[in-house]
Amino acid sequence: MLDYLVIDEQGRQGNYSMARTLNVSKGGILMETHILLPQGQQVMITLGLKNQLIDVMGRIVYTTSSSGRYQNGIEFFHVSDSDKRILDEYVAAFHAHYGEETVQHPLPSAER
Repeated sequence: MLDYLVIDEQGRQGNYSMARTLNVSKGGILMETHILLPQGQQVMITLGLKNQLIDVMGRIVYTTSSSGRYQNGIEFFHVSDSDKRILDEYVAAFHAHYGEETVQHPLPSAER
């Protein structure tokens, strides 16, 4: 699980909600939500690993829906230098735990 905050075009904070991580890489995340997030929407995502929390900024690059839930492909565009190590650890821990069960997404491998 993760939480996210919608950021509008003027940089103002909007809706805050929870989502489920379906897949993650250094370049982005695939998350499942109960509300539609439009393509191009900016979001601030809070990821947690043990007692460490980081905030990353991302942009919705695609959305699909299934059974009333939305799968949102998000490309990260800002991760602070101090948070990159924690993000790397989060990605490694996620894939070690879920392995090949993760959902694949269409972002090019260079962005993962």
